[in-house]
Amino acid sequence: MLKKALSLVAVSGLFLATACKENAAPKITEQDMKVVAEEAVMASKMPKVQLNKMEHDFGTITEGAVVETEFMVTNLGESDLIISNASASCGCTVPDYPKQPLKPGETAPIKVSFNSAGKSGMQNKTVTLTTNTENGKETFSIKANIEKK
Repeated sequence: MLKKALSLVAVSGLFLATACKENAAPKITEQDMKVVAEEAVMASKMPKVQLNKMEHDFGTITEGAVVETEFMVTNLGESDLIISNASASCGCTVPDYPKQPLKPGETAPIKVSFNSAGKSGMQNKTVTLTTNTENGKETFSIKANIEKK
């Protein structure tokens, strides 16, 4: 019985010692600090998207109308902005985005058309850009109130 009790105490002590080591905060090395600093510098040099508006309201339109608007995108970062894709939340919304990289400071249009055929009432659609920015994605939206003919 004494052997069992001593074994239990030894195993418990070993478990606690191991658990404490597993929960111990990792030691931050000088190399870790250098990596963090380099990542911060890289992030500051990444392209940054600025849109002239985050939403466009077409107001009230008649069902069946095809309307268009333009969003202006500017690269405020320190490296080329690449928009690799633009997708809409609905097939009725079609974005046309710049296919060439935007140099720092450059501005280009993103044309968005909306086909209201078969729609009624308030419509909200989102456009998502896939980019090489820190976020990797940028979104903006359009809306319209559709009246039946």
